[in-house]
Amino acid sequence: MAGRRHASRAGLTLVLLLAVLVGCGGSAVPDAAAAEVQRVLDRRAAAVLDRDEPAYRATEQTGTPLTEFGNLREVPLAAWSYRVTGFHRSGDRATADAELSYRVDGYDKAPVTSARTLSLTRTGGKWYVASDKPAKDASEQLWDQGAVTVVRGEHSLVMGVGQSDERLRAYADLADRAVPAVSQAWGTDWSGHDVVLVPRSVEGMAGLLGAPASGYQGIAAVTTGEAGASAKAPADRIIINPDAYGVLGDFGKQVVLTHETTHVATRAHTTAATPLWLSEGYADWVGYLGSGRTAAQIAPELERAVTDGHVPAALPDDEDFGFTGDAAQLAQAYEGGWLACRLIADRWGEVRLNDFYRAVGGHDKRAGAVQDALRDVLDTTPEKFTEQWREYLRAQLG
Repeated sequence: MAGRRHASRAGLTLVLLLAVLVGCGGSAVPDAAAAEVQRVLDRRAAAVLDRDEPAYRATEQTGTPLTEFGNLREVPLAAWSYRVTGFHRSGDRATADAELSYRVDGYDKAPVTSARTLSLTRTGGKWYVASDKPAKDASEQLWDQGAVTVVRGEHSLVMGVGQSDERLRAYADLADRAVPAVSQAWGTDWSGHDVVLVPRSVEGMAGLLGAPASGYQGIAAVTTGEAGASAKAPADRIIINPDAYGVLGDFGKQVVLTHETTHVATRAHTTAATPLWLSEGYADWVGYLGSGRTAAQIAPELERAVTDGHVPAALPDDEDFGFTGDAAQLAQAYEGGWLACRLIADRWGEVRLNDFYRAVGGHDKRAGAVQDALRDVLDTTPEKFTEQWREYLRAQLG
């Protein structure tokens, strides 16, 4: 027994010795260089906020272009900081994983975060940044794509890359009309402003979303942000696809910006319980509100289906709103959601429509959310509402 105990202690000693030896290789033991790199990034962040080019250059490897610093020149920043989350060193070279946190002055209530990967070199006993890029699978920031131009509107901040001041001013004018229109329909319990990002192309849009460009070819704009975020969450970004948006007429451009602004306004009440037919349908309802357009003009794909005798049997599923699916099916999904919200506004009133939206989003999960809201707010059932919706489609589009 004693011999086995002794052998066990010897084995433990060997394991500990191996661990120490592995640690001596540098990968398992905290490297003091990581703390030094954190200090370098702290100085780099302070230089960005202070607009101090010499101080920023002092953190860069000699000969590295000041791309980020120059691209950020016009962006109004209230905060900018790095937090090293991983450090991998090999001699005088290292790679740091970092979380970048920043706030746009006057628009972000909480920091926006972005995963970054920085390459560093050590010269003369000091560490310098050789490159600063989005981490693998992380989305780009607008300034990663080029120099940012900024235009301020009354209710909006528009930031673009490769866009003229005149074009960005046009986006600001559209957003400035959208914000009060949304507040009039939804209420004023939201930020009351837009942050609009206009990249150079659909590829730039996809980069900002961290997704393939093929999924956004025909999409004019999207709104970022997590559903159900608190009032302290950072501002949503409305990201424009200049290729698809540019072919729209004046009316279409305004509808799109108002639609996306509605998503910004309703986000705190849009949760996992909210079906897409309601969130997208409501955004379209606000977008087209007061336009004077008929149902047939706004819902041409659904009109064709109804005219041909193919009235949908049920409200659109979330899957019907996929960007990579059939274009006609996608259009019918949006049109069906819009007409469902229009039905509620016509039959129960606009106040009840807003109450219904909030009631659905007030649930913790999808199951039962719409059913309970239909009962509590509209005094109906899913079966009755679906049949009313189908009758409404026939009356409006048949």
